[in-house]
Amino acid sequence: MFGITLFVLFVFFILYKLLLIVPMREVNVIERLGKFRTVLQPGFHFLIPFFDRVAYKHEIREQVLDVPPQSCISKDNTQLEVDGLVYLKVMDGKLASYGIEDYRRAAVNLAQTTMRSEIGKLSLSQTFSERDSLNESIVREIDKASDPWGIKVLRYEIKNITPSRKVIHTLEKQMEAERSKRAEITLANAEKAAMINLSEGERQEAINLSEGEKQRRINEAKGTAQEIAIIAKAKAEGMELVSAALAKEGGNEAMNMQLKEQFIAQVGKILGEADVSVVPTELAKIEGFFEGMEQVTSAVTANSAKGAR
Repeated sequence: MFGITLFVLFVFFILYKLLLIVPMREVNVIERLGKFRTVLQPGFHFLIPFFDRVAYKHEIREQVLDVPPQSCISKDNTQLEVDGLVYLKVMDGKLASYGIEDYRRAAVNLAQTTMRSEIGKLSLSQTFSERDSLNESIVREIDKASDPWGIKVLRYEIKNITPSRKVIHTLEKQMEAERSKRAEITLANAEKAAMINLSEGERQEAINLSEGEKQRRINEAKGTAQEIAIIAKAKAEGMELVSAALAKEGGNEAMNMQLKEQFIAQVGKILGEADVSVVPTELAKIEGFFEGMEQVTSAVTANSAKGAR
């Protein structure tokens, strides 16, 4: 009974060594008596027990390897700490097994050295602004060096670029100064715009006032001209009426009577308002005659009195 159990176990062991199922996500490198025989793709395969063995198993899916942070010096002598991710894929299982001892560790180390070299070609500002071109340069250099390893570097991504504390402090001061500069420029532009707007407003106000004064004078001139025209028209019409009235019978006598009435009315008005005695010319001549006669009479009387003595 014990012998049958051993035989069954031996048969299962032979079958285990004879049959091989390779998963879809990997390839197996087979060695026969210590020498490379073939690379088995995913699927069902037969092996010769005790002669063939699976020497290496490789993941054929895209792999992501973490590149640890490392110190780099930029072109302008700025110390930076940079880390990233490298994406690669096994293209040849034989080369990945025999071309290098550990392609993962080799890819990470090569990414670090290449990254240091590429960072050294750029200034601090360029490392932030040209990250895409930096990634492409690193991928190109790593892929060129890793071609004999049977792997393909698909892409490289920089995760973080961290300057030293001193550099960060300097950058903060620079950014603060830049913000202050922009604020001063903005205030200066605002003040300039305000002064321009104020001067434009004053200019427009002066224009409006002058236009208003000009229009007022024009309106006054038009009003005066219309008034003069109306008065002149009225006088002309009055003169025409007077002329027509004089041409009629008895017009001259009516005119003389009207003038005399106006003369008497005006003289009465003047005599009532004047502070001195105002009389017509004819009356003034008569009054002067009597005053002269009175003076002559006085003189004659005085001479007679002297003769009597």
